[in-house]
Amino acid sequence: MPKLVTIFGGSGFVGRYIAQRMARQGWRVRVAVRRPNEAHFVRPYGRVGQVEPVLCNIRNDDSVRQVTMGADAVVNCVGTFDARGKNNFDAVQHQGAARIARIAAEQGVGRVVHISAIGADAEGESLYARSKGRGEAAILEACPEAVILRPSVIFGPEDQFFNRFAGMARMSPVIPLVGAQTKFQPVYVDDVAQAAELAVMGNAAPGVYELGGPDVNTFRELIEDMLTTIRRRRLILPLPFWAGTLMGQVTGAVSLLTGGLAPQPITVDQVKSLRQDNVVGEGVKTFEDLGLAPTAIEAVVPSYLWQFRPSGQYAELKESANNLR
Repeated sequence: MPKLVTIFGGSGFVGRYIAQRMARQGWRVRVAVRRPNEAHFVRPYGRVGQVEPVLCNIRNDDSVRQVTMGADAVVNCVGTFDARGKNNFDAVQHQGAARIARIAAEQGVGRVVHISAIGADAEGESLYARSKGRGEAAILEACPEAVILRPSVIFGPEDQFFNRFAGMARMSPVIPLVGAQTKFQPVYVDDVAQAAELAVMGNAAPGVYELGGPDVNTFRELIEDMLTTIRRRRLILPLPFWAGTLMGQVTGAVSLLTGGLAPQPITVDQVKSLRQDNVVGEGVKTFEDLGLAPTAIEAVVPSYLWQFRPSGQYAELKESANNLR
């Protein structure tokens, strides 16, 4: 019988790419999510019945135990940017990760793979970093042979980074940036999925891997390149950290008062995270240790940001026609 992998958050941004890869490897894929009725799109990733969305709440032992039963490997892709509510940083990224690892160990699951983030630090300044760091510690305590992947900001067709700012550029003449000089090392989502695939297949040594793309850029440089890609001129307005903190406090209060109906463009915790560069560290395991070469931004981003150009899919055609005149 084919092997079985349970992917927690397998219908999310990263998880769906891992699910596709494992299906191509011939594994049965159990996609554990809170709303399986919204995850039916994963079924065509494999043969009939090969990829199945199932109900799971990682805040509940019995729920996690049920979807882990019989699995040869588990992958945890669940993460959040919500500091409030039941599914907050600690509940999801610390306690949830700890629960998955503990139950995987109890059931004798052979391989455990955990998607974390660069900057994870149990003693970090931001709540996000601390929850990620504590989650990693809990994973390794229960499963010392686990593989932990720490990507930088992830890009791809469904990302909430380039798509978010491109959408902003379509609507506003000004793009305010907190931490304009903070450095990032964006990594392609399918490269992260390939690293996870190697770990599930047993082709990656246990340990922590920091995953970044081939280029390091400041936040401002990334937005400038994005604007070039979508053929728009916008004013980039760098904001000091204190202004970002104030903005986060005010919009956070408004969001709280409106029950979350009012959008919050940036949180105080995100401002704290932006104070630190988000790049691969020195002396750590990387893509190179996995035998992988990361994909450059320019090889992928234009393929999905074309929709934000003034002429959309016809932009290059119109440019070619203008060159002929």
